Amino acid sequence: MNVEEGAVIEGKTVIRETGYVNRPRVETGEEGNGRPGPGSGGKATERTAGPSREERVLERIERMRRRKAHVREEHITLAHGAGGKATHTLIEAVFLESFRNPLLEPMEDGAVTEGLAFTTDSFVVTPLFFPGGDIGDLAVNGTVNDLAMCGARPRYLSAGFILEEGFPVADLRRITASMAAAARAAGVWIVTGDTKVVERGKADGCYITTSGVGTLERPIRLSAAAAQPGDVVIVSGPIGEHGVTVMLARGELDIEADIASDTAPLNDLTARLLDACGDGQVRCLRDATRGGVATIVNEIAEASKVAVVLEEDAIPVCTAVRGACELLGIDPLYVACEGRMVAVVARQSAEAALAALRSHPLGSAAAVVGRINDDPPGLVLLKTAFGGTRIVDLLVGDPLPRIC
Repeated sequence: MNVEEGAVIEGKTVIRETGYVNRPRVETGEEGNGRPGPGSGGKATERTAGPSREERVLERIERMRRRKAHVREEHITLAHGAGGKATHTLIEAVFLESFRNPLLEPMEDGAVTEGLAFTTDSFVVTPLFFPGGDIGDLAVNGTVNDLAMCGARPRYLSAGFILEEGFPVADLRRITASMAAAARAAGVWIVTGDTKVVERGKADGCYITTSGVGTLERPIRLSAAAAQPGDVVIVSGPIGEHGVTVMLARGELDIEADIASDTAPLNDLTARLLDACGDGQVRCLRDATRGGVATIVNEIAEASKVAVVLEEDAIPVCTAVRGACELLGIDPLYVACEGRMVAVVARQSAEAALAALRSHPLGSAAAVVGRINDDPPGLVLLKTAFGGTRIVDLLVGDPLPRIC
């Protein structure tokens, strides 16, 4: 089978850079080969052709996105929990369809109502302990960060534990001590919880579910649907460190790297950013967990009906992460972080936003990595280091499952 420019292969779109502006195309002769065609009188002719291959691909993508979500599989797969296309389909076709209401429909990191933000998350990472953190501080930081991305001040958390029979008490103490330290660092209290124990072999040691409540203390409303053409996209620091760290900690690969998870609470960093920018200047905040930065910017592009154009050279990636990703054939844009956020900020506030982020230890390497355009709506484009452009689409699943 011949693969043309713009063909869709295994869920990924292959497209060559030629631009996306509707325009006449010049064709000379019957086959566009520079030779005159019949009846041309020996001269090349110019005519308006139909849509280009790239335009046809964009139209096809838009048609597919307009389709009602439908789960084709009869059983749940790991891809359904990876944060990519399969996850989005499962959420829309099953959970949103069943639970639809005005607070759920925006599909943000948490629900916002009556001065409060509320969120919940579950953690099934393997291994439980890894360089830079463990499932305990991951659970606290993940929920704190979801509240912070709503613009809220995190206040209270709950913690539910599912423990497997035979799980070492010493490991449980280590996990709870880590959670307590993370809660103190974030300025939150763990005020309620639950514990269940299942038979040996029915779980993977320990799973944790945390929920959180935060208060809204600023007259702002952050949303993935609020991005506007002209805005800039900022990443708060090097990406992919958590996902690569967890993958290497599993010991299945003969790769050694001096790298640790970036897990950290982002509420102080977020507050500093919001204080530095005027009302309405920060459009959207998201922490780049499952699916990485690529998934986040795709969600923003789709929700806001805008184009996100990223600059590959501007995206901060540490040497160890880049090297590991190159060896494994993984794009760092899709690798999870646990202490990095993506911010969409009005262009006039970009310098103030960067200064605020860089004044905090967790944002010292913050960078503008892209901009918001109006066309092509709903897509993410990457300007590569080689001067080309490619589409950054959602993956169906995730090359690194169970990283949070």
